[in-house]
Amino acid sequence: MIRASTVLKYWLPAALWMILIFSASSDSQSGQRSSRFIGPLIRWLVPGISEPATKRVVGIVRKIAHVTEYAVLAILIWWARRGTAGAPKRHWHWPHARFAFVIAVLYAVTDEIHQVFVPNRGPNFWDVVLDAGGAAFGLWLIWLFFRFKHTK
Repeated sequence: MIRASTVLKYWLPAALWMILIFSASSDSQSGQRSSRFIGPLIRWLVPGISEPATKRVVGIVRKIAHVTEYAVLAILIWWARRGTAGAPKRHWHWPHARFAFVIAVLYAVTDEIHQVFVPNRGPNFWDVVLDAGGAAFGLWLIWLFFRFKHTK
């Protein structure tokens, strides 16, 4: 039997990260609103940048955020599963990676469904694809870590 403190230790970070992702799906984080912050930062970093270039960079920054937030989510889910499943903790474990990937992608789908109900937001299939790519990237980083850790 796994103790509640162990479950909390491993699963709380993933749950808190999911809450953060959910809050990023709000109207205040929509493309129109977040570009009000990212755009001026880009123009400050690159004076004289054209408006079309600024819009492209803002779009790229927003897509990188998708990949990053789901890479972190997959890593946190993998870590939580690893810490509470009772499998060996010294090695890469494919079932944990599959579990983390599926949960992260399912969460990405629910995030897009949530955006149907948010003003100035809407679902986007390609965001789910980016999120899945981010989850895969995060898990790939863990796999690399274990691969190189055990070759020394």
